[in-house]
Formats: sequence, structure tokens, C-alpha cells
Amino acid sequence: MLGLLFTAFKKKRSLESTVLKIQQGDKSLRNDTIESFKPFIAKTVSSVCRRYIYETDDEFSIGLIAFNEAIDKYSPEKGSSLLAFAETIVKRRVIDYLRSQSRRKDMTVDIALGDEDNQNQHYFDNINSIQEYEKQVESEKRNEEIQLYISHLQDFGLSFDDLVENSPKHADARKGAVMIAKMVMEDEELKEILFTKKRLPVKQLEGRVEVSRKTIERNRKYIIAVAIILNGDFLYLKEYIKGVMNG
Repeated sequence: MLGLLFTAFKKKRSLESTVLKIQQGDKSLRNDTIESFKPFIAKTVSSVCRRYIYETDDEFSIGLIAFNEAIDKYSPEKGSSLLAFAETIVKRRVIDYLRSQSRRKDMTVDIALGDEDNQNQHYFDNINSIQEYEKQVESEKRNEEIQLYISHLQDFGLSFDDLVENSPKHADARKGAVMIAKMVMEDEELKEILFTKKRLPVKQLEGRVEVSRKTIERNRKYIIAVAIILNGDFLYLKEYIKGVMNG
């Protein structure tokens, strides 16, 4: 088992190294890499279209362009592997293409009534398929984001439940805690203390906010949890913070 894990790790590192060389301008390596991953691209595109995709299909061309885009935009710091990142980009671009094609209903072609019914059915099936897949992708992205967030919380000795269990009961108190977290993120000194020493700079905050030290201490875990969200690339969790401020 350890041998398999080590082999997989080496392959990932090798692929990341390849992408870095491509991003630095190795055009030949780019072409070779795209060529070698054509089966992966075809499989990914097929999963969206729900039919076998040939290299002559327009959808496959969209997939190739999207994979090339993924190579340019990929960064290991984002936390996901190249293939996971590329899969997301390819699927999104194919969905955009299918949606644009579905909107082209006004066609100057005489169609028999039966054929028109079939075309309309295909249109609605296509739309339903896209909507279903988008929900699936959104759910997967939420789960990935939460897992990444949990790993950041663990660095501070916190858990995901702390965001819920230590949430102030009153709306005004939650807004106040979020404002303190924003203050920490906007002050380089306070931010450095938080993320370097893994603790909330309560003493420094005490003279800058209107609430008491006791209130800061009581909401310490919640403030840290919010600050981590503000500091990271957490699209869905930041919506939660907007909800707090608008609530």
C-alpha cells in the first residue's frame, strides 16, 4: 500500500514539474502533454455530454482548449492536483458550450413535426442534464472547500464545529465579531501575529475595539474561524459571512 502511495506521489510531482516547464515556455512539452492526455479529455467531455465523444466532435475541441487553459492557470498552491483542476475547467467549458448551443433554437430549417418534437425533447434533456451536473459540481466544490477549511482550522487547534458552536447568539454580536476579524485581516501586524503565532492578538485588539476584553475572549474561536475564511479562497464560506453582515 505504501509503495502505491509513493508511486502516486511521484507521478503527481512529475506532472507538476512538467506543467511548470510548460508555463515557462516549453511549447513542445505542452503539445506532448496535451496529446498524452487526450483519453482523459475525451472521458471528461463524455461524462458531461453523456455519450461517446470522438476527436472530430466540437465538444472534444472545446475540451482540448479547456485542458490547455487549465495548464496555464494551474498552481499547486490551490490545493488540488492538476487533473482535478483540469477536470473542473474542462467540464465547465463544455457546459458553457452546450448551454450556448441549446439557446440557438431559432433555426431557418424546415423540420417535420415529429422531428421537431424530438429536437425539443433533446433540448430539454440537455438543459436538465446541464442543471443536474452543475448541482453535482457545486456540491463537490462545497465539500472540497470545507475539507480545505477544516485543515486550516486544525492549524489553530480548532474544528469546523467551532464555527457553529461558538457563534454568538445575537446578530449584532456576530456582526461585531466579523468586524473584529476584518480589522485583524486589514492590519498587517495583527494578521502576522494571528497566522504566525496561531493565536488571536487580544491584547492589541483591546485598545482598538469598543467591546471589552472579556467579549473578545468569549468570541475568540469564532473570530479566528472567520479570519481564516477571509484570508483564504473560500467562495462558499464567504457567502456565509455576507449573510451574517446582511442579516
